Amino acid sequence: MSGFMADAAMPAASAVVVQVANVRNSRGRVHVALCPHEKFLSHTCAIEGSAPAHPGVTTITLEGVPPGDYAAQAFHDENDNHKVDQGIFGIPKEGVGFSRDARIAFGPPKWADAVITHGDSRQTIHLTLRYFMGPGGPDAWARSERPR
Repeated sequence: MSGFMADAAMPAASAVVVQVANVRNSRGRVHVALCPHEKFLSHTCAIEGSAPAHPGVTTITLEGVPPGDYAAQAFHDENDNHKVDQGIFGIPKEGVGFSRDARIAFGPPKWADAVITHGDSRQTIHLTLRYFMGPGGPDAWARSERPR
């Protein structure tokens, strides 16, 4: 009986649904990793998922996420090689984005700008990919087409 009580006291793991906006085409996959502070910006986050890319918004559901503080990092793997391709000075050739749309300026964002708190119930977060090379994606196109 005491084992049951210990399990009942533990917070329940639940899903985090990540809606990734500004996916510029249907090539490849969109990858998302949910990382604790000590793994932020690494390639070894234990909570990961991916889905085929869909222009506009691609949704990835990460099941069984324990409560805690995390930052989501996402990229559009257009050539499906399972990594973010980089150009000169390490500038990403593929779309990248972070939770809370943390700012990417002269390097990756800070943890404090990307951190989210996940509780014990299903949660949906939104982030927007940024492309630094080539077309900027559907949202960038829409912005450039708006009347001024």
